[in-house]
Amino acid sequence: MTEPRERLYLFDTTLRDGAQTTGVDFTLDDKLKIAALLDDLGLDFVEGGYPGANPTDTALFGTKRRLKATFTAFGMTKRAGRSAANDPGVAALLEAEADAICFVAKAWDYHVHVALGCTLEENLEGIADSVKAAKARGREVLVDCEHFFDGFKANRDFALACARTAFESGARWVVLCDTNGGTLPEEVEAIVREVTAVVPGGNLGIHAHNDTEQAVANSLAAVRAGCRQIQGTLNGLGERCGNANLTSLIPTLLLKPAYAERFAIGVTAEKLTQLTKISRQLDELINRPPNRHAPYVGAAAFATKAGIHASAVLKEPETYEHVPPETVGNRRHVLVSEQAGKSNVLAELERVGLTVSKDDPRVARILDEVKERESLGYAYEGADASFFLLAKRVMGEVPAFFAVERFKVNVERRYNAAGDLVTFSEATVKVKVGDEVLISAAEGNGPVNALDAALRKDLGRYQRFIEDLELVDFRVRILNGGTGAVTRVLIESRDGAGDTWTTVGVSANIIDASFQALTDSITYKLVKEGVGV
Repeated sequence: MTEPRERLYLFDTTLRDGAQTTGVDFTLDDKLKIAALLDDLGLDFVEGGYPGANPTDTALFGTKRRLKATFTAFGMTKRAGRSAANDPGVAALLEAEADAICFVAKAWDYHVHVALGCTLEENLEGIADSVKAAKARGREVLVDCEHFFDGFKANRDFALACARTAFESGARWVVLCDTNGGTLPEEVEAIVREVTAVVPGGNLGIHAHNDTEQAVANSLAAVRAGCRQIQGTLNGLGERCGNANLTSLIPTLLLKPAYAERFAIGVTAEKLTQLTKISRQLDELINRPPNRHAPYVGAAAFATKAGIHASAVLKEPETYEHVPPETVGNRRHVLVSEQAGKSNVLAELERVGLTVSKDDPRVARILDEVKERESLGYAYEGADASFFLLAKRVMGEVPAFFAVERFKVNVERRYNAAGDLVTFSEATVKVKVGDEVLISAAEGNGPVNALDAALRKDLGRYQRFIEDLELVDFRVRILNGGTGAVTRVLIESRDGAGDTWTTVGVSANIIDASFQALTDSITYKLVKEGVGV
């Protein structure tokens, strides 16, 4: 008979600790959208922020939020020299519309003396009184023992006293924090085992930072030693190097037998298939490109480049995939590059919807064309749409929708009517569509923007098919040094259906490279829509 699995609880602090990420500033609307994503995924706790610390978090906790997850407010324990009832910070937490309160308490004697300027006894009193005050108001209570592992190494008895005081005062969860992120997994495991002699493992949590790239490993080490709550953030957001990445931890807990057979979590296998989408939705909200090399959810997480590897993956995916990509909502990529063989080309042709026999001579021609163009600086690993068009052109299946006869871009720096120095760009494009010659001009905030606007301003009979087309990302890479360097431009486009695709252009002239990518993007859209000449 199989023993029942232990419940492991997941606590998300994306909205609080993740908000400490350099360059990330959540609006109230952002927080509400992210909280909904986390709740739908199946997280047990969603920590919304620090009521009273800033207007956004105060507004967030000003209204009851209808979440299945335990909505949690964060703040400090009471200050020394006053009661919990007379501490404004504690009062803000008690008044917050939250299901639980997470108090942060110093657990390193050095910090108590230097940062708080009080005695160790006063610090313990602050923990006890704060927990009791929140318990009296009917809240679930957590205590984040800040700098616990460094504190344990410096003064074992005091760090343990902080944990014991929190638990004995009524805290449901005592969370051990590796705040500086410098503790190693073997240290975490050993220290947590010692703590379980003071606080039961079913009441212990782990909060790891990633300063040695081991926050995920430290979290798993803590679980092995007895912790039953893991705190972390989506995509590993957080101050400095980030927090434990729940986007990596969740699939590990669900898909790796060492954990899946022993523990149950709130995220189901069905919800796990949405993980890649949720990860990218978060990146979209904070306006940053997704990490292509992120475990499980990155675009390159299941990508194979070398020819012999690709051949093996096509025969048996498990040869180079530790889990099936579809379990986390990702997909397999067999990349086409100068290292590629026919297996890569065939796999990529199939993935982009082109069925070609392995004996078809056009496969070798496509491979030769890819290698020739990559020797010039093109890269198709991240430009699916341009690869699709390259293959279709070799196969003679791309209609001549339009021909650009010439284009011109002017960039002018001048003072405007208000006396401000501004840069002004204007582009003109002459396009031939069938027997019709069209000339369009447009302005933009830069030369590429102006060129994009001019090119898409009037394509005659094809115009209605590109009305919903927009440029959403523009990336430039210099392939060799100097002012005459060869430049590779990648452009990501999106249409009204939400489909996205990437095209590439290469030239010693950045404008020309950009124009190549832009024309490929429009051509791909027309082919995708099934437009005839």
